[in-house]
Amino acid sequence: LGDVYKRQEGQMILYYILVPLAWLVFHIGFRVRCEGRENLKKIGTKGCIIAPNHISAIDPVFVIITRFWGRRMIVFAKKELFEINAFLSWFFRCAGAMCVRGTKEEAAVIDETVARCQNGESLLIFPEGTREKDGKLLPPKSGLFVIAAEAGVDVVPCRILYDTPDGKMHLFCKVRVIYGEPMPAAQFAMEGRRDTKKLRANKQALLDAWEKMGR
Repeated sequence: LGDVYKRQEGQMILYYILVPLAWLVFHIGFRVRCEGRENLKKIGTKGCIIAPNHISAIDPVFVIITRFWGRRMIVFAKKELFEINAFLSWFFRCAGAMCVRGTKEEAAVIDETVARCQNGESLLIFPEGTREKDGKLLPPKSGLFVIAAEAGVDVVPCRILYDTPDGKMHLFCKVRVIYGEPMPAAQFAMEGRRDTKKLRANKQALLDAWEKMGR
């Protein structure tokens, strides 16, 4: 576990160089528009979880460059994210991305992430767990809500929309990244790790927030 986070800290300086560069490059390649940035400001210096829908493998880039500044986020990513190409793999690691699912460090990294969120850091996690098919939102997985409950932090719903006929990412297309009203930490508190009723209600609340931002 220590080695995972030591590697992360060693890339911190590169992050503050790469993010402005990525902002420039992706604003040339896409017409990126951010909405609801004021909802991020409501979090202040507290930790939070940013919860976007997931359409393209490069969705994390658009969240990172629209959030733009502040402390580097922790980014939970699937293995496939590190298989696009060498440059993007390097960029994602510098931006805080970690592949934890199915690794021997998974439980320890999640525990450490909870502690870091409690200490004012932010986590970027894609609750759907995989990319959407046919432009339809997928039901969120439970992991996000379990971490939110244990960390006691707000969740900021985020909707990524590609303005294309099929709703998928294409070069030079218009991209909207919308940050919704923070969902307060109190609504994620659970009596047990698997409070089925509370999990179901919060999954629906996140889906409703995504739907609202997509109108």
